[in-house]
Amino acid sequence: MTEKPASNTKSYEGFDADERAAMKERAQELKSASRKSAGAAKPDGESDVLGKIAEMSDSDRAIAERLHAIIKDNAPELAPKTWYGMPAYAKDGKVVCFFQPADKFKARYSTLGFSDPANLDDGTMWPTSYALTRLTAADEAKIIELVKKAAS
Repeated sequence: MTEKPASNTKSYEGFDADERAAMKERAQELKSASRKSAGAAKPDGESDVLGKIAEMSDSDRAIAERLHAIIKDNAPELAPKTWYGMPAYAKDGKVVCFFQPADKFKARYSTLGFSDPANLDDGTMWPTSYALTRLTAADEAKIIELVKKAAS
């Protein structure tokens, strides 16, 4: 029998509990979407998003509620839905932007992220996510600009 060569002593621990929970939420979202395509009642993305926002800590909820209002008012073509258990907004079924609350992964800050379908291209390099600790009027103006561009 041939012995295996010694490998790196680092071992892969796998996904942490928060990551596994997010994947389970995504699997449930996909299952719900497949039921929709099979003729079941259409899930209400708005209710799902508002439900996820209601579950957040006070600081995350305040940001998420404001982002939800900004996106609905300035990019009504984006449909609210959940994505990995987070509020997200899609165009033609594809997630354009999402809000990742700080508490979801025990992070220092919440994140407003943009996916590939977002039209944010600016040369050969541009940001696709933004750290948020609170929202100022200037932040809101920048977010409005980003969301409008992403949805176009």
